[in-house]
Amino acid sequence: MIILKSSQEIERMRAPCRIVAEVLEILKGAAQPGVTTSSLNLLAEKEAGNRGAKPAFKGYSGYPHALCCSPNEQVVHGMPTSRKLMNGDILSIDFGVIFDGYYGDAAVTLPIGEISEIAQRLLRVTEESLAEAIAVARPGNRLSDISYAVQSYVEARGFSVVREFVGHGIGKNLHESPQIPNFGQPGRGVRLKAGMVLAIEPMINEKGPEVRVLDDGWTAVTCDGGLSAHFEHTVAITEKGPEILTRL
Repeated sequence: MIILKSSQEIERMRAPCRIVAEVLEILKGAAQPGVTTSSLNLLAEKEAGNRGAKPAFKGYSGYPHALCCSPNEQVVHGMPTSRKLMNGDILSIDFGVIFDGYYGDAAVTLPIGEISEIAQRLLRVTEESLAEAIAVARPGNRLSDISYAVQSYVEARGFSVVREFVGHGIGKNLHESPQIPNFGQPGRGVRLKAGMVLAIEPMINEKGPEVRVLDDGWTAVTCDGGLSAHFEHTVAITEKGPEILTRL
């Protein structure tokens, strides 16, 4: 069942979403060559606590960290480690919080130092595909219009879409209906309505779309070793169109 939020509930969601945006902005500045992802995880948890929020992921289905850190060929759900970031890496960071009973969730992929031209293109196209998806998140459109917007934009530029992981509704729960694939034909699925709040999150690979999960049970990586990028926003659908809640 898709839970429609009232305007008052969307107002309450602004606070956790802003906290997520603020923490990600801090992490952007901190993610430099020589820094460990475990230190970024500690920083994210500290900054959330300073704002009165709790990390959404820590303890969720047994996940032990506040932050998901997925460098290079890691797609999503990468564990923070003592490995130091290196010049030329890319790093996806996914972060959520709960505050005043509501969740916010967002992700960015960052360049670490000077990155390759293909990595730059991958990051740019993935972020642009998110913008394309958000643009069609309007009342009257269908859920799969979001999916098609991502897939058509990405594949036309030579990259591939991960199929095993999807976006989701969000509100009083971190994951709510509906699931939002990043691929599919347009004009299908439920009709979008004002009051829906969606975490839209393209996960895009440099090479093939196939992924596998490592023995830790969490970390998903590309099967061919190609790079992967991930961008996400929490978006409220209003009568006037989409509103990004996790943007400063």
